[in-house]
Amino acid sequence: MYSISKILRRSPRLSLAPSSFGAVSKIDISVGVKESVFRAYGLSSSDKPQGLIRRYSVRDVFSRFIGINKLSSVADANDRGDEGEEGVPVTADVVEGVEDDSVFVSELGSDVDACDDDDVLETEVELSSKGQAKKTRARCELYDSIVAYKSVKHVLQQWVKEGKDLSQTEVSLAVHNLRKRRSYAMCLQLWEWLRANTQFEFTEANYASQLDLVAKVHSLQKAEAFLNDIPESFRGEVVYRTLLANCVLKLHVKRAEDLFNKMRELKFPTSVFACNQLLLLYSKHDRKKIPDVLLLMEKENIKPTRGTYQFLINSKGLSGDIDGMDKLVETMKEEGNVLAPEIQAMLARHYLRAGLKERAEEVMKEIEGEGLNQTPWVCRSLLPLYADVGDKESVRRLSRFVEQTLRYDNCIAAIKAWGKLKEFEEAESVFDKLVEKYKLVPMLPYFSLMEIYTENKMLTKGKNLVKRVASAGVKIGPSTWHALVKLYIKAGEVGKAEMILNKATKDNKMRPLFISYMAILEEYAKRGDVHNAEKVFLRMKRAGYAAQLMQYENVLLAYSNAKAPAYGMSERMKVDNVFPNKSLAAKLAQVDPFRKSPVSVLLDE
Repeated sequence: MYSISKILRRSPRLSLAPSSFGAVSKIDISVGVKESVFRAYGLSSSDKPQGLIRRYSVRDVFSRFIGINKLSSVADANDRGDEGEEGVPVTADVVEGVEDDSVFVSELGSDVDACDDDDVLETEVELSSKGQAKKTRARCELYDSIVAYKSVKHVLQQWVKEGKDLSQTEVSLAVHNLRKRRSYAMCLQLWEWLRANTQFEFTEANYASQLDLVAKVHSLQKAEAFLNDIPESFRGEVVYRTLLANCVLKLHVKRAEDLFNKMRELKFPTSVFACNQLLLLYSKHDRKKIPDVLLLMEKENIKPTRGTYQFLINSKGLSGDIDGMDKLVETMKEEGNVLAPEIQAMLARHYLRAGLKERAEEVMKEIEGEGLNQTPWVCRSLLPLYADVGDKESVRRLSRFVEQTLRYDNCIAAIKAWGKLKEFEEAESVFDKLVEKYKLVPMLPYFSLMEIYTENKMLTKGKNLVKRVASAGVKIGPSTWHALVKLYIKAGEVGKAEMILNKATKDNKMRPLFISYMAILEEYAKRGDVHNAEKVFLRMKRAGYAAQLMQYENVLLAYSNAKAPAYGMSERMKVDNVFPNKSLAAKLAQVDPFRKSPVSVLLDE
């Protein structure tokens, strides 16, 4: 019996009323009441809204370890850290134009191609300076050509013309590397061209990869349509799980639940990947359903992964139940699971939050282990922790090591750590050394440095950094626009932030990020600026972003703060097919121009 069952069976068995989630509605729940399950996991069962305004952001305490951005075919098999692989710098042609906010989140999970055979993504063995074997990623001629020409169609046409073989290995490696650069549009073009112009033999993993890219580049609706176009013999569990992950990523609860139930109807085995996706979804949407998923895992005898444990441990830590968190760690060890540096770092953060500095420092020593030379990747976990405790000397020691090795992920962590400590010149020094090494502007460190300038209202430095990036030949696009929008808003100049978007989109085919509009809309709502809030709301619709609850909630907040009536708001929402929840309905009532107060009713006014 797995550890999930051990924990759940601490309480007496009792059957509860069915949940609204059909897949687990008929399970005899092995707890006294659902609230006791919440207490067991440190979860809150409050009916309060989960913060609609912020729901558009994919930044979440759980998203980094559930593997939301992993394709499902590799999520279970490869649920390990990327300890041995150094990050690759993401350049400007990669990030600019990606229409989500993933570039602003440090580690959402790696996007890798749908292939769980390590032989396909070949590796070469080299000897290090110490004579030890060292694995490096094999070179891919197709990938190199696409990056050089920046034209998938041209490269593939030339490739076929020269009679070169488009093998499964070459294509899979090219797609894998393009995904690491977040060049999703290029990946999709590659798959679409292969389907239309060659006899390339697609596998289920290839179709899953293309479906994932359709959802990322276009929409869930188009991804669902693509699913129906996949030959039935290749329409297996991997494809459905990939679509499920994208439903969760976009927080489409009903679609995710319907798809999960359909997978069960199709007699696909219930996987831990799918359960982890539901845990992530309900952690953001409806926390009362989390015990249902855990109990389903118990019923199906599903072994929890590292991601599941991290979810539960983090829940305990967030609730302040340190003893419960420690017991979960013990259970995890009993099941034979090794504590990865990411889990240890999470434990240290919760100890610090609880004021247990000594225990946190003990964990940090364990993370460092025998030395940084043996485990250089742990710097990315240690640097922010040392910054949190204000240990400048340890940050400096690790930072000097990082500058010697210049691992990409460690450099990002060093920049952020120096930013926390307000040592801006040190952060800039790390960034400059990266630029010097790679001979280009690495985009993720660039955004990390911009974030520091934004948080500290360093408007001039932020503008100069953008000018430096532009002078280096980087094409400025939606991601940089968003960084500038945040910079100006933090400096209290929301009007200039809006002007930047207006100028950027006037003669540009790329549309701004959704979160850029939302940041401006939120600021106008806080100020009670109804006119400008409505103007931004309209621009979002013109840019192709459908009206959602979060936009209406901000517009209503603007009316409420301005103490102005909102005429016809209910009708507008009906036209946009938006239906208010309890929280939004209360806000609607507040700004209803025909609302009668209790005194008005008494006086018949």
